[in-house]
Parts: sequence; C-alpha cells; structure tokens
Amino acid sequence: MSAVEIIVGSMLGATEYVADALAEKFDSYDISNHIHLNADLADLNPQATWLLCTSTHGAGDLPDNIQSFSAQLQQAELAHIRYLIIGLGDSSYDTFCEAAKTLHRLMQERGAQCIQEPLFIDVLHHPIPEEEAAAWLDKKLKEEDLASAIKNAEVNP
Repeated sequence: MSAVEIIVGSMLGATEYVADALAEKFDSYDISNHIHLNADLADLNPQATWLLCTSTHGAGDLPDNIQSFSAQLQQAELAHIRYLIIGLGDSSYDTFCEAAKTLHRLMQERGAQCIQEPLFIDVLHHPIPEEEAAAWLDKKLKEEDLASAIKNAEVNP
C-alpha cells in the first residue's frame, strides 16, 4: 500500500510535472507513493496521506480530470483521512487557486484533517512550479518531521 496518494487535477500538464517532482521527493525519503491522474475514491488507500495537487481552470473551476473525484468526495465520510493541498494558480485572476481552495473546503466539510497549511503556488512568481513544490515538501519533510507522520499514518490511521 502507498503511504502517500498523490491526486492530480490538471488541464495543461503543469500539475502533472509537480506531481512527478513530489513523487521523486517522497522517494528520496523512502516514502512510497502513487500518482492518480484520474482519481477514484475506491482506488485510494484510506490509511495513506492524500496529497491533492490541482491547478485552477476557467473561472475558478476544477480541471476536468478531477471533477468526478470531487463529486465522489461530496458523498464520502472522510474523518479518517489525513491530507495535504497544493494549488497552482495565477494571482492576476481573482480566482487564484480556487480549485485547490474548493477541494480544501470540501475535504474539511467531509471531516478530513489537513496536516499542513495548504501551499498555493503563484505561477507569475514561480514559473516552474514543480521546483517550488519540491522545495516546500523537502522543507516540511525535514523540519516538521512530516516524513515520520506520513509513514506512521499507515500504521496508526
């Protein structure tokens, strides 16, 4: 079983690059992970930490590939789920990272526990968002012992 389920919402591919960089970072800490480009609730390990990583599309919308997953979440009981959120967006829009904020609200409404403050990456300031995401994750894994928390989540849900 994976210790981290990386759930990706992407329209143009940038978030997929971020997911790949995060997977490499988890690998460097010997944390097993699995990337889901078309996530289905039934396929996710409920004992793993979920990392939801999404861009925002249109007027604050979720990318097409994560909309059905979002619909599944609306009916799910998630009190046992621990998660992280990373959003990609453009701060020149008033819907900056709105898809990630929507997923964050939905996860909280369904009872899930966010184990770190969400990371919202502004592509105007970080044109290569995977570098920013990987640096953030590396810092969190080192300084706040997130690696241990993730590894223990599977043993002690």
